[in-house]
Amino acid sequence: MTSSITSSGSHTAKDGKGIQITASAMQQLAKLCLEQGNDQVLRVGVRSGGCSGMSYTMDFVSTSEIQEADEVYQYQAPDGAHFKVICDPKSLLYIYGMQLDFSKELIGGGFNFTNPNATQTCGCGSSFAV
Repeated sequence: MTSSITSSGSHTAKDGKGIQITASAMQQLAKLCLEQGNDQVLRVGVRSGGCSGMSYTMDFVSTSEIQEADEVYQYQAPDGAHFKVICDPKSLLYIYGMQLDFSKELIGGGFNFTNPNATQTCGCGSSFAV
């Protein structure tokens, strides 16, 4: 399934959920994706571990690593840069509806995850429990 960004600046899947990306995160991701090259996509997911039981993962991978079952999201940044974000089906169960934001603050800056499925989050913001 492939989805695209809405005119409001945050991405949602066809059913109104999926991984939502704020405008500031879009700008940062577009910059990072451009630096990585055309053959790279951003894989977002979760893994066991972290302070609360599960932690978020984000990594650039080659387009050849996209699996048939992966959810593929197409994004276009305000400056016209295009990039893809992929997520495996198991991770998507835990992060469906998550919002990805980016902050340039000196303390607490970087990518921030807001997950409506999390029943508990860690102070570091990179782990959660469901």
